[in-house]
Amino acid sequence: MIRLGSGPLGRVVRSGVGRRRVQTLVIAVATMMAVASAVVAGSLIIATNAPFDRAFDQQHGAHLTADFDPGRVNAAQLRTTGRVHGVTASAGPFPATTISPVDGHGGHLRALTLVGRSGPKSDVDALELKSGRWARKPGEIVLSASFAGEFLKLGSTLTSSEDAKGQSLTVVGFALSAGGSADLWATPSQVTSLTTGDSRLTTQMLYRFDSAATKSQITGDRKKLAAAVPSDALVGTQSWLDTKRAADQGAAATIPFLIAFGVLGIVMSVIIVGSVISGAVGTGLRRIGILKAIGFTPQEVVRAYVAQALIPAGAGIALGVVLGNLLAVPLLEDTESVYGTVSLSVAWWVDVVVPAAALLVVAIAALVPALRAGRLRTVDAIAVGRAPRTARGQWAHRAAGRLPLPRPVTYGLASPFAHPVRSIAMVLAVTFGTAAATFAVGLTQSLNAVAGAQDPEERADVSVISGMTSSGTGPRQTGPNQEQSSAGPERKPAAAGPGQKQPTADPKRLRAAIAAQPGTASYYGMAQGDATVSGVSGTVRASLYQGDSRPGSYEMIAGHWITGRGQIVVPTHFLETTGTRIGDSVSVTFEKETERLRIVGEAFDTSDDGMRIHADLDTFTTAQPVVFHIEVEPGVSPSTYARKLNEVVEPFGGQVLANATSQGESTILVLEAMAALLTLMLVSVAALGVLNSVVLDTRERVHDLGVCKALGMSPRQTVGLVLASVTVVGVLGGLIGVPAGFALHGYVLPVMGEAAGTGLPPSVLDVYGTAQLLLLGLAGLLVALLGALAPAGWASKIRTATALRTE
Repeated sequence: MIRLGSGPLGRVVRSGVGRRRVQTLVIAVATMMAVASAVVAGSLIIATNAPFDRAFDQQHGAHLTADFDPGRVNAAQLRTTGRVHGVTASAGPFPATTISPVDGHGGHLRALTLVGRSGPKSDVDALELKSGRWARKPGEIVLSASFAGEFLKLGSTLTSSEDAKGQSLTVVGFALSAGGSADLWATPSQVTSLTTGDSRLTTQMLYRFDSAATKSQITGDRKKLAAAVPSDALVGTQSWLDTKRAADQGAAATIPFLIAFGVLGIVMSVIIVGSVISGAVGTGLRRIGILKAIGFTPQEVVRAYVAQALIPAGAGIALGVVLGNLLAVPLLEDTESVYGTVSLSVAWWVDVVVPAAALLVVAIAALVPALRAGRLRTVDAIAVGRAPRTARGQWAHRAAGRLPLPRPVTYGLASPFAHPVRSIAMVLAVTFGTAAATFAVGLTQSLNAVAGAQDPEERADVSVISGMTSSGTGPRQTGPNQEQSSAGPERKPAAAGPGQKQPTADPKRLRAAIAAQPGTASYYGMAQGDATVSGVSGTVRASLYQGDSRPGSYEMIAGHWITGRGQIVVPTHFLETTGTRIGDSVSVTFEKETERLRIVGEAFDTSDDGMRIHADLDTFTTAQPVVFHIEVEPGVSPSTYARKLNEVVEPFGGQVLANATSQGESTILVLEAMAALLTLMLVSVAALGVLNSVVLDTRERVHDLGVCKALGMSPRQTVGLVLASVTVVGVLGGLIGVPAGFALHGYVLPVMGEAAGTGLPPSVLDVYGTAQLLLLGLAGLLVALLGALAPAGWASKIRTATALRTE
């Protein structure tokens, strides 16, 4: 332990910290940046794992939620499946069905899974009742806690469907299922009575297994269950891994980029701290010799130089913890919404472990040069003083002298070779700063491309709605751990699907009016609704397109967009869930019409948990477009076009809207802001590292500068000399840093996409241009010149006589 106080050792340390203000600032800023990045990354890593795992374990969540056909297997047979090899616990059977309720405002909720249970407690999936009570009689339901909001409260009334036979249901409670086994619950008899011709009755069983940590293990467990019941009795399953992935992916995608910045910051901190202490030892040889001559032991010298690093590092670490907590708040708020009522904050031990680890890293980085100081012999230290070895770098001066450049410039170009270790440290600092800038520029462009690729139908200039119906967005989810949505009913295009009103305007008349309207460049029709797909439990959201839908197409990861009937485009998660690939065929049922569709493309689409499908509308004979998206000709005002077209279509039930420009997603804006801030910090640290090295070099050579000034070197030439001394450093740093940042972008972005459960299209990955890379290469030189600018000004202003008297 390093003891400081009012004794000789304390005075030496305080004197060193006070005299070397530049080195003190560099160490403090470098450690602050590294600690801030580490705190944010560590907090998010915990946030995306601990809450779900803790809630899942507390509730004994189901590893596998299985739906069986009650016509093929009875309750007694299902209970025996609890004794299948590998099953550690089971619950059920519970009757289950699907309903599309309508809220009290007339807004439609999408298809929800309703399960009949007599109470929340169970050996598997013991529900946590967040508010209210459990359903005790017909007409009462318990909703998933994520639905709770302004428009759905205790006592709210829902209608099971908009049909005349729809039953009134009163919300009496809100419950949380960590495994997402259902969207709402009621008494078993209530579920049976709500089963209609549009939705069939199934039997739900919940299982826990001794091995269910991987997809392959879950697949094996599913096969065991299927073998234990009659053929085709198992109609669908839901894995807890899919629920966990959906709960985690919101913030998980940010972790790779935060870790990248954190690693850059930590490595740069080690380099700069080591360089600062090494420079302090190199320029303080005479001081070290004097300290030893007056009685300081080698151990005390080592402790003094390590302490001179730890004091500013401690201040930087404290600031870094505060900054890291502030930066973590917006991302943790986004993550908290994923987990519903689970409160997230920076774990206390992160604020303890990260600073402790940072202090250890700084101590180790400072210890190596400090040990060198401790080993120096007193006589050698006093004799050598501050001057570098006269023979070091002479070959560089001779080589630079042959260049057709002014002598001050060639002198500066050769200067770095007098201190190769210090110069290498500067090159590494500039390299990491340039790499961070290159990575951040690419990351920002990729995030902008991601934002631009979402909801491509919103890019249309004008939208024509074929009819208006109260079809509120309502909560949309497959499990309570997904992002909460409790939006109330709003006026929006009706989605052609089960339980929704048919459009009031004839789509043929709308198409004719759009085609005849002057200024129309292109248009396509679109319908949305719930569909069932072979191999997928429950329903999925389907988007159907009519006409040339290329303006509204999603970015393609592989394959191509829809070009005709019988084709379907799906996201990455759909392919992973169903085990299909491009070229395979799946059965899709939309509005009771089933068609076999061939997968022709993999789309970059994360909506609806990456399970939304896209197909040609004309494949289904009964489907009709309910909205038309229009591109207007260049020079045509969308608002003027919309007003004129609305005068034509409004009399027969249509409505025209001019679309507003999207402002981008808040999460992407947060990531871009964090990338910019962390990059600014890294570049600043790199410039400060150069500043520190140039200050040391200038102070070492102040006598030589005095000689040069005495021989006629002007202040402007002095500035040129100092700036030239970092030119080679800046060029090398740029040449190495740009490819390193490019490679880091190419590695981190796919990892971020994988964490979010999707592949990435070329438009997101291939974002760098040749001219841009060249400019980023010059950024390394700019960082070096900025770092050297202040000491160059100091060197130009020093008086000749003062410089000559300095030894």
